Amino acid sequence: MAMLLPEQEFMSKADKYSILFESVKIGPVTARNRFFQVPHCNGLGHVRPRAEAEMRAMKAEGGWAVVGTQETEIHPTSELAPYAEHRIWDERDIPALRLMTDKIHEKGSLAAIELAHNGSHAPNHVSRAPLLAPSDCVTDLIYPKQARAMDKADIREFRRWHRAAARRSKEAGFDIVYVYAGHRMTIPHHFMLPELNTRTDEYGGSLENRVRLTRELLEETREEIGDNCALAFRFAVEEMMGSDGMQAHEEGRAIVEMLAEIPDLWDVNVSAWANDSATTRFQPEDGYQTQYVEFVKQMTFKPVVAVGRLSSPDMMVSMVKKGIVDFIGSARPSIAYPFLPTKIEQGRIDEIRECIGCNICVSSDNLGVPIRCTQNPTMGEEWRRNWHPETISPKGKEQDALVVGAGPTGLECAMQLARRGYQVTLAEGSDVLGGRVLGESGLPGLSAWKRVADNRTYDLQQRSNVQLFTDSQLGADEVLELGIPNVFIATGAKWRSDLVGRSNRYPISTPERMKVLSPDDIMSGSVPADGPVVIYDDDQSYLASVLAEKIAALGNIVIFVTSGSVVAAWTEFTLEQHRIQSRLIELGVKIIALNTVSAIHEGSCEIACVYTSQTRLIDCNTVIPVTERRRNTELYDALRTALDSGETGIRHLEIIGDAANPGLIVDATYAGHMAARSFERNSEDIEKDWFRREMPSLTD
Repeated sequence: MAMLLPEQEFMSKADKYSILFESVKIGPVTARNRFFQVPHCNGLGHVRPRAEAEMRAMKAEGGWAVVGTQETEIHPTSELAPYAEHRIWDERDIPALRLMTDKIHEKGSLAAIELAHNGSHAPNHVSRAPLLAPSDCVTDLIYPKQARAMDKADIREFRRWHRAAARRSKEAGFDIVYVYAGHRMTIPHHFMLPELNTRTDEYGGSLENRVRLTRELLEETREEIGDNCALAFRFAVEEMMGSDGMQAHEEGRAIVEMLAEIPDLWDVNVSAWANDSATTRFQPEDGYQTQYVEFVKQMTFKPVVAVGRLSSPDMMVSMVKKGIVDFIGSARPSIAYPFLPTKIEQGRIDEIRECIGCNICVSSDNLGVPIRCTQNPTMGEEWRRNWHPETISPKGKEQDALVVGAGPTGLECAMQLARRGYQVTLAEGSDVLGGRVLGESGLPGLSAWKRVADNRTYDLQQRSNVQLFTDSQLGADEVLELGIPNVFIATGAKWRSDLVGRSNRYPISTPERMKVLSPDDIMSGSVPADGPVVIYDDDQSYLASVLAEKIAALGNIVIFVTSGSVVAAWTEFTLEQHRIQSRLIELGVKIIALNTVSAIHEGSCEIACVYTSQTRLIDCNTVIPVTERRRNTELYDALRTALDSGETGIRHLEIIGDAANPGLIVDATYAGHMAARSFERNSEDIEKDWFRREMPSLTD
């Protein structure tokens, strides 16, 4: 068989996926291909409109034919502070939105806006407006406040606000305007759900009555936007609550049938947000929502878009050919790789950075900070730092660089330095590349995280200006012998086993016959002693819970002690805390919250209440503390000493990533990227980037 030339191979792949690049009409507008970035939150919004505009424009440049903004508050009675969503309260919001639509249009894409009134989901902390809902209820946020049932006057006002927001959306240049009934977050959705709607008037009771408000909004939005804009309907067909909630093949199907031809586009997904944006730890398969939404296309002649962490081009083609969707919807994959459509069109599939489903992007919105991504360090930095995921400034006067350590920081740093044109040597002390990513991706549910290492390793292996060395444990003398003048130290960090951490700043001694294993020991293959195992979580992130799952699967009795009030408290931000705690309970793990480990004895450990300091003993044969990491700085310290004491030939020495500041993997990849971008830049210019911010206008 004749071999294909590289250009022919790319062309063959591009032809295979040509169906994805057909244009599709959405009512009065036409999308240039089938790639649709559905609305997603990002921590930018009305607080950082320039950053929002540049981030969305990057998606359009990357080939997304439709680029949606995030949920956009239509009125002060739906005010989401401290979360930075968009606003279209009145005409003063139009310029910021117009900035975004103009930039999206410049790249040849359509701009979509998702109008939202969050009802009882909106805390109204700043506006202090009354909360509104179909029926009296407490807010679903942890805040002692209740929403009042909307009377007929409230409903008329709400419809007026929505109509005005639709009109302003058209003035702001949007091509597609959404009515949003999903995620249990909006008034239209709340009216649909009998759990939240106990009314007895024409807006409650029967399904037709509960859908009445949505029908009115769709019809009135259509009237307001006219013939130049398309009308989209975002609808959660399934709540994944069984008979306690809306089910796709019962009321979900009935609602689609009722409204089938009213909108120009159906954007369908599942509810609530934690289900729609499930992590790979609990929904490992891409396309996991298909089973719930595949019926929709059979019930309407209008185009359908659906999501489900879709990254595989083959799956995308299959979904279109099977008549499941017309558009490939994406939020997280478009964040991980804004140029995904372009790479598919070019046949360069191997270059795609696939989403790992870690939900760091989601955590940014929940924290009220600009969006970030483990796979894509440029995400959220398009305006502030002028970072582009596909382009980077060429090298300066220097020629060579050495990166020591091939974890996520070292791999990213080496890759970006190579892209700039430097001759890069990457030295790794172990026999494989990947560092902490390899250890963590070997734990239950985290296999997708290996993509962080795989993508960067593949990229480096294709470059002629990169030398990769494994089993290369370099000391200061070896580094100096290499004679490479620019050295980046990415030697990482190791978990402590002496229990020093957030709650305790002094080492706790351990009897010789008591087994204490660090997380690194477990990830390297060590196993606990027979008998009960105490996992002590003072980190309160994800790792201790994954270790507990792994140890429980080995058959050990596991006692999970945490200084937090729940298991893995930080994972509230990634929408998986409830799943994590449920999983451990199902596995029989005993959970003891609000306690620290205060002493370790032979055959037991002592725990202390975080409030009263009252202690008690727990029988165990192994303790696994997840507390704090110790930075691996020996090489850097030795080189720093040599550099300070005399001529070494080193012109640039920098410690980066976990070796400088231990954090999440997203922090590690960002640190590597930042180091490579900053190399040979003027320090004053770098400092200006740190402080570039959007300033509010003082005009009224």
